[in-house]
Amino acid sequence: MRRKRLFGIILPLLLPAFLFAQTVQKDTKVFAVKDGRELKMDIYRDAGYTQQAQPCLVFVFGGGFKEGTRDAKLYTDYFNYFAKRGFTVASIDYRLGMKGQKAPSILNQKPLRRAIAMAVEDLFSATNYLLKNAGELRIDPAQIIISGSSAGAMTVLQADYERSNGFASAQVLPPSFRYAGVIAFAGSIYSREGAPDYKTKPAPTLFFHGDADKLVPFKSVRLFNVGVFGSESIAKQFTKYGFPFTFYIMEKNGHNVSEYPMVDFLPEIEEFIRDLVIGRKQWQIEIEFYDKFRESDTSTNPGNYYN
Repeated sequence: MRRKRLFGIILPLLLPAFLFAQTVQKDTKVFAVKDGRELKMDIYRDAGYTQQAQPCLVFVFGGGFKEGTRDAKLYTDYFNYFAKRGFTVASIDYRLGMKGQKAPSILNQKPLRRAIAMAVEDLFSATNYLLKNAGELRIDPAQIIISGSSAGAMTVLQADYERSNGFASAQVLPPSFRYAGVIAFAGSIYSREGAPDYKTKPAPTLFFHGDADKLVPFKSVRLFNVGVFGSESIAKQFTKYGFPFTFYIMEKNGHNVSEYPMVDFLPEIEEFIRDLVIGRKQWQIEIEFYDKFRESDTSTNPGNYYN
């Protein structure tokens, strides 16, 4: 009799958690086949979603272009948070061009340049899949937001940069298409023309970057006009030309900024989307953020990460 009473007490306590866990559903699609490999995307959405087309939040995982997976547990909070708030979330595969390669440097940039190009190509393929299947997937093709962590952040920033500047790589996209927004957790752009410039307006962009990041530069690493340009360099160009953006400068933080904002800053990310992407506010926001209780490893660099 006691067991029945205890079960009757515990069940109501567990039921909300059980129901919440069941409210986000996942479906997997193959969006391309390249180099003999199927590239897949996991699609997350609220199980009770309506027939109305939803904004689509695309995610590109991190791992230095040499490792990582689209469904790592680290990203679960991020996916579920936005799926529960009326977004379709699509987490995608891409080919890992730095797998087995030595650490990139200003004198050894060809492997990294190739890896970025492959990842951008795969992101464009995923974008085209979403556009072609927007009706079936019930997504709004005018509200596709791309986001990424570390290598994924480099990929999404590079993709919108190449689209905005009419690169040949971006000509696979429909001529009138533009991303609705970009979210980059510790990203950069590879440029051979100096600090990234934009011929047409880029998407509103949210930057998170640690000012002590040694793996993906906060500022830039360059030789003359060729190099990798971090969030600070890109944000300066946005400021110069009046493009809308929000930039969280995470003081005394290293490359861990590529991860923890997807857990600790979810409301701030949503606020950016609601205001600058959907609301189209023309704001330029720069926030210097310091958390004295957060310890950060600032020792990770290309030399010890790849070798």
